[in-house]
Amino acid sequence: MSVAQGAPGTSSEPGRQAPASGPQLEKYTAAALASAAQVIGAYSTSFGLACRLLGPRERSQVTSIYALVRVADEIVDGAASQAGLPDAAQRAALDGLEAETLRAIETGFSTNLIVHAFADTARATGIDARLTAPFFASMRRDLDPAPFDAAGIAEYIYGSAEVVGLMCLRSFLQQAERTDEELRLLAAGARSLGAAFQKVNFLRDIATDRDDLGRNYFPGVNLLTMTDAEKNLLLDDMDADLDAAARSLPLLPLGSRRAVATAHGLFASLAVKLRETPARALLSTRIRVPDPEKLMIALGAAFGPGAWKK
Repeated sequence: MSVAQGAPGTSSEPGRQAPASGPQLEKYTAAALASAAQVIGAYSTSFGLACRLLGPRERSQVTSIYALVRVADEIVDGAASQAGLPDAAQRAALDGLEAETLRAIETGFSTNLIVHAFADTARATGIDARLTAPFFASMRRDLDPAPFDAAGIAEYIYGSAEVVGLMCLRSFLQQAERTDEELRLLAAGARSLGAAFQKVNFLRDIATDRDDLGRNYFPGVNLLTMTDAEKNLLLDDMDADLDAAARSLPLLPLGSRRAVATAHGLFASLAVKLRETPARALLSTRIRVPDPEKLMIALGAAFGPGAWKK
């Protein structure tokens, strides 16, 4: 079977660009990547733990993806508002970030260190507007107070989470050869895992989303009166995504497989804890995985069955 042409992460990806070079640019890029690492360190212990299992190149690329996503998220999820920006100014800031991102991908340079780090990754892996445009569209949707319907939330999850999984997949597969069918399964797994992460976080954050941001990401569910049966139906959907993602894990290269398995295990544990928590308690409690349990999940992913199987 042949390697897929133009598939995410393969050497034939038309969006990949030869890296620019020069000592000053390399020094600047190193500073940008270090800045991106500071963002993930400040915001996410779970993803930070998983990223530590990646090789150096993939680690810096995934942290640069996370950093840009986090900056965009902060524009629409509170930091910009708390700084005094009205909705129109938040939209303008988001539009400006998207424009700067596209410009940096094209030119290989940005005065914004986080954007520069992302652009360096994008140019190396073939990330382009086919993935960034849906992401920014979903971020823009968070500034729209209209309620979600089923089709709208599916589109939102694709842009806010599934494309992020596809971006990371491009990094993981840079030097890996996979058949057309394997690439299809890997892309489906990346999308399913991103969707599962997003849905789990929706359920963890329902109080903040409802009370502070006025959002409900579960169409047809009244968050104030949500029953355990309704909550468990939502979790059944999340578990299906996690199961679908797990089926693609063995196809990942060794280095990224352990990191992705760790992230998968962390969110699978969260899903179990959410199922054990009464629906009414989710309105006042944010479920988390204790640090010792996170470490055990990471150790299991790094050294458990299949972790080193090629």
